[in-house]
Amino acid sequence: MKKIDRTVIKETVYIVSWLLIFSAWMQAVFLVIGRWDYKVLTGNLLGASAAGFNFFWMGISVQRALEKDEAKDAKQVLSHSRTLRMLFLFVVAVIGVTVPCFNYLTTLIPLLFPRIAIAFRPWFDKKMNEKEESDHEG
Repeated sequence: MKKIDRTVIKETVYIVSWLLIFSAWMQAVFLVIGRWDYKVLTGNLLGASAAGFNFFWMGISVQRALEKDEAKDAKQVLSHSRTLRMLFLFVVAVIGVTVPCFNYLTTLIPLLFPRIAIAFRPWFDKKMNEKEESDHEG
């Protein structure tokens, strides 16, 4: 495989940044409601790490698919990647729910964080474009 594309790295950094922000908020909520213990932290670490790795893996898979000559081969790469990633997330979820050193909520909730971060992306891109335009005018 070739070098990791800059876009994959940039988007993964974006997602991981949001994972850290959302994870800190979640830790704070558990602390404020008086339900924080080490299991909240370990569950959050497991879930957020899995979510970040899953996103990076997806980016690498898309990069590999784009290197394929035929659409059928690219589709197969993406399909295989999706199956393995979903299996990986399922295993992480099972571990987070069944192993007593993890809080099941703080393991499962971070798996949703990348979707939330992706939903915010158009808003941030718009703000960045507006800022760049005002910098160029001034």
